Amino acid sequence: MTDTVTSERTADVIVVGAGPAGATTAYHLARSGLDVLLLEKTAFPREKVCGDGLTPRAAKQLVAMGIDISEEAGWLRNKGLRIIGGGQRLELDWPELASYPDYGLVRKRDDFDEQLARQAEKAGARMHERCNVGEPILDSAGRITGVHAKLGEEKTPVTFHAPLVVAADGNSTRLSLKMGLHRREDRPMGVAVRTYFTSPRHDDDYLESWLELWDRRGAQDRLLPGYGWVFGMGDGTSNVGLGVLNTSEDFKDLDWREILKAWTASMPEEWGYTPENMTGPIRGAALPMAFNRQPHYTRGLLLVGDAGGLVNPFNGEGIAYAMESGVVAAETVVQAHARTTPAQRELALRRYPKILKETYGGYYTLGRAFVKLIGNPKVMKVATERGLSHPLLMRFALKMLANLTDPSGGDAMDRVINGLSKVAPRA
Repeated sequence: MTDTVTSERTADVIVVGAGPAGATTAYHLARSGLDVLLLEKTAFPREKVCGDGLTPRAAKQLVAMGIDISEEAGWLRNKGLRIIGGGQRLELDWPELASYPDYGLVRKRDDFDEQLARQAEKAGARMHERCNVGEPILDSAGRITGVHAKLGEEKTPVTFHAPLVVAADGNSTRLSLKMGLHRREDRPMGVAVRTYFTSPRHDDDYLESWLELWDRRGAQDRLLPGYGWVFGMGDGTSNVGLGVLNTSEDFKDLDWREILKAWTASMPEEWGYTPENMTGPIRGAALPMAFNRQPHYTRGLLLVGDAGGLVNPFNGEGIAYAMESGVVAAETVVQAHARTTPAQRELALRRYPKILKETYGGYYTLGRAFVKLIGNPKVMKVATERGLSHPLLMRFALKMLANLTDPSGGDAMDRVINGLSKVAPRA
């Protein structure tokens, strides 16, 4: 009996957290034949704060995992992005690219995350729900060799062992902190708050982004910090939320839930974004951006998704980068696992943070400069008033902000964006 329990709690890789980053990592590891333990602290279905809107980057990753993303399976497709600001409204279709589909998707996070986690299970990953991971298990050299956890409603103390551990435990990433990896204060951080309303706009086929938030309740209109979104969910409700960057002077002083209430109160009454139509509480979450926790690999631990600060600083998108980093981490681990000596395995594993920096480093550096600019409401106001009147410029901006280009070839816009990303420092 003891041997059976030991084997159940030992694996080639432990993945802590079954959100998009962890589930994707576990799926690709299991598909490659590795024995994977996927440890999730809550039980599905479970709530997560998110805009629920997925760009073509995320859609591509879902296809690669074999997820049925048809409308019959409950996915709502969207054509592109509608941008509102400066007294103007502009609809931009997702670009036609060889590398990504020309549509985005919408799905609630409680259902979305579970679909990915169950897909990882189908691939062979062994998932434990209600498994709250605490301390890492370290060897004499300080290398992680497993984790201590509390399992089930009874919170039974258990230990899990593996030569490699993936931290996919989100922005708080307690496991990373226990390994001495702290957040970099020189990287931008955002906060997102959102809620749901019953609304006739629930089947909108564009994701909607508001570049200006106005409070029109008083004698004088007031421009609020941040940017907003409206995503139709296709189920009778809209996801309405806003994001704010810590580059804003007002970041620490304002109640963002009240800001959301003020903004929605200024919207047309027929949209239904009123307190009586709210179907759930206003919830908030942090957006860790631009590699705000590093290194992404150290002493047997790999960081993926929000744990490694992979949120795009240009647009606050996290799911696509969570999934993409999971793919890179899985490929790295599979190659390392096939090496014959510890030194060779370590050499392969140290490639992981280098790949992330080669892939996203320059682009995120540009993003850090961008968020410093838009943290100033006056700059944002001028940019929206001038930019939205130039559709060609806004198509360029869409590709830039959503990171949607073909890496080789493509059009002139692709070449400019790719060129800028290559020459920017990869920090």
